[in-house]
Amino acid sequence: MLTRCGDDAFSVAAGSPQEAQALAAQLRRSGDWLDVVPGIGSVLLRFDATRYNADEVGRTIASVLEEGTAALRVSDTLVEIPVVYGGDHGPDLDELARATGLSGDEIVALHTGSEYRVDMIGFTPGFAFVGGLDERLRVPRRTEPRQRVEAGSIGIADARTGIYAMASPGGWTLIGRTPRKLFDPAAANPFVLEPGMRVRFVAIGPGEFDA
Repeated sequence: MLTRCGDDAFSVAAGSPQEAQALAAQLRRSGDWLDVVPGIGSVLLRFDATRYNADEVGRTIASVLEEGTAALRVSDTLVEIPVVYGGDHGPDLDELARATGLSGDEIVALHTGSEYRVDMIGFTPGFAFVGGLDERLRVPRRTEPRQRVEAGSIGIADARTGIYAMASPGGWTLIGRTPRKLFDPAAANPFVLEPGMRVRFVAIGPGEFDA
């Protein structure tokens, strides 16, 4: 589905995060756009309204959709994220235990017992939306977001794990924190995680975090 968004943008519905990423890659190649932003279930395309007619842009997008969406090239790389769970690093773990009826150890076992996939990067630079969370761990976002969440914090909300690559406000339920630096603007490739990558969380102790 193609939806007009103001004078200079279109939103294109996608069936999955993977389809959104693949569609965004195709749209970037189809024209000289101001921005193409994939989301969880849609892609936003912004164009220069002083150069392009909206009807022409719509036809260009429609032609891309008619071609069919190429499959997202999934990375074979498995990125392990060390996490210290609970305590000061995961201040909402006990609250999650009460909400789910699980013990802290059961939560950690469930969270570290699966392999995940990065659905998208967004919100802040390097923030990873990681899909595939076990249904037993799913809770909504907090009603009152924190004004500051430290870089490396691991949160959950609905069906996803969120990884804060930099300090920012945030409303996810925080269960742990990783010492791994996931966003380095000075590096040739600033982001450790990219859409499509495989992820596994590995529990570590506070001493390992400090080291």
